[in-house]
Amino acid sequence: MVEVNTLLSGLGFESGGLAAVHAIHNGLTVIEATHSYYHGEKVAIGTLASLFLTDKDPSVIDEVYSFCESVGLPTTLEEIGLKKIQDEELLKAGEKAWAPGETIYNESVPITPKQYLWPKLNEESLT
Repeated sequence: MVEVNTLLSGLGFESGGLAAVHAIHNGLTVIEATHSYYHGEKVAIGTLASLFLTDKDPSVIDEVYSFCESVGLPTTLEEIGLKKIQDEELLKAGEKAWAPGETIYNESVPITPKQYLWPKLNEESLT
């Protein structure tokens, strides 16, 4: 059972719609304020973000959001220590999430930093 769980977890995050989720988690790890939070808590934030990034139906977003709230998972950046986060720190997380070789590029739809990162980013930093 452990081996099956490990296999399905790997397949899921790389090609089953969880690629952005884990890339966002990885991005959040560059922000020291998130270090005391569990992997799953950062993945919950990544899950919610990825639903918007992949243009999911609002009813699906509402369902996942309600589930997260019902089981006590964070649904805001404040709930993972980022109440007073500066744009520059969030930008570092975004750059990590979109780093070459990150899993975000394995999503079923293209997700590019030009579509979603702040307009103040300069063009050469967007790959």
